[in-house]
Amino acid sequence: MDVTELFDDPRLTTMGLLFEAHGGVVAKLEQVWNAHGLSGLDLNALMRLSRSPGRRLRMTELAVQTALSTSGVTRLVDRLARAGLVERELDPGDRRSAYAVLTEAGAERLAQVLPDYLAAVDRWFVGLLTPEQLAAMSEALRIVRDTANPEATFRMD
Repeated sequence: MDVTELFDDPRLTTMGLLFEAHGGVVAKLEQVWNAHGLSGLDLNALMRLSRSPGRRLRMTELAVQTALSTSGVTRLVDRLARAGLVERELDPGDRRSAYAVLTEAGAERLAQVLPDYLAAVDRWFVGLLTPEQLAAMSEALRIVRDTANPEATFRMD
């Protein structure tokens, strides 16, 4: 294969577009969560807990869904617990396991952030696409996620 052909490979363009789009959208959304005194990781964890049965996840599940290590998710949950947004609850059936549980204060804080967050998601992502494009993108992202990160599929879509 010619080096020029390698450099012009359309797969490089696709990955470059993905990285550029991700970086651009995250930069726009970051302004929203920062304005509400949260990090993107904080908001991600609160949203995942809010959408989980009983508003709770095992710490290991939250780690996978947020792409954090065990120690990273522990630090995140500790920080959110100090702010009163989550609680750590021991699993009575397995004392080695614990849950992160969204508190009422955490749910209220999330409810304050989400209108601004969703408006920004509409402005910088969802609202730029037709319903057909959005459906196709969601389906495509699910296929990639399920293949590249199958552990993330056990609670949230």
